[in-house]
Amino acid sequence: MITSPMITPEGVGSTGIGSWPGTDMTDALKIAFAECSVLPYLPELPARGPGAAMIGRGAALLSGLGLDLRSVGWRLSDVSSRDHRRAMATLRSDLDQLEEVAQGYEGQFKIGFAGPWTLAASLEHPRGDKVLADPGARRDVAQSLEQGISDLVAELARRLPEVSLIVQLDEPLLPAVLAGQIHTASGLSRHRPVDVGEISTVYRQLVDRVDSVPVVVHCCAPEAPIAMLADAGIRGLALDLALLASADWDAIGASLEQNVWLLAGALATAEPGSTPPSADQVAADVLGPLRRLGLPPEISTHMVLTPACGLADFTRQSALLALRTVRTAAGIVDEGLYD
Repeated sequence: MITSPMITPEGVGSTGIGSWPGTDMTDALKIAFAECSVLPYLPELPARGPGAAMIGRGAALLSGLGLDLRSVGWRLSDVSSRDHRRAMATLRSDLDQLEEVAQGYEGQFKIGFAGPWTLAASLEHPRGDKVLADPGARRDVAQSLEQGISDLVAELARRLPEVSLIVQLDEPLLPAVLAGQIHTASGLSRHRPVDVGEISTVYRQLVDRVDSVPVVVHCCAPEAPIAMLADAGIRGLALDLALLASADWDAIGASLEQNVWLLAGALATAEPGSTPPSADQVAADVLGPLRRLGLPPEISTHMVLTPACGLADFTRQSALLALRTVRTAAGIVDEGLYD
């Protein structure tokens, strides 16, 4: 496991999770650099179409696999369809714009893609049903994603040599995969749970493949397998704080002591039109459980504040307010942990 800090030690920072409103990637990137100066990130703009949404962007990164877009979603195929090629071109364009906007930047930067288990539970198999149902197919998807991420990390190292990457895997379906709650294509039954050992091995292999690049898992669903992810070498856990139980906080405390970072999803995103909480409220929701853990500040500050999930359903103005709120709250938390 990497033992160096994941985030530049400037106190508790803030960042975004992924999705952003609108279709202007250059504007979204400029906002990410301006509002998340400790840890800017590559936004995801699903308003541009399915190839730019979470599963489509993940499909665009897969190496050596063809995909097609059907009414039920993305499906593995022998060759890449026009929709898949368009998704790949969109990703290439996003990287070109990132290179332009990031000129002169030195520091850490986060890129995010659908993780292997959310992809396996979302992609259709050519013979029907989900990739999740076929051990060989889910292994192929995991290895393809691993290769794609490795190639991307190497490419960005050439394009932006002063930037230190962090890879975020978006895994909203991971708890459902573990619990056997993913419905089959017919909707009449559910796929069997995948063994914890297999899930852990996939993460461990990906972490080992990208070597010194920290890997974060974002899971905005209840019952995230916190201990398993930490033991698999995951360097950061991005979690919706509103979904955590007392036992989850105990696991977070143990993970923080293992030098695993917490990306604390402290600002609710489920109701974009509602009145947003104040920075003081957001900070209080973080400080309360952290203080109950009783960890020393030098461990508790291994943390970055974020919105709970993506902001694609927000307006540009309200999304900008959300990033500014968590940035202000991060400063309050940083001071509060030393009180």
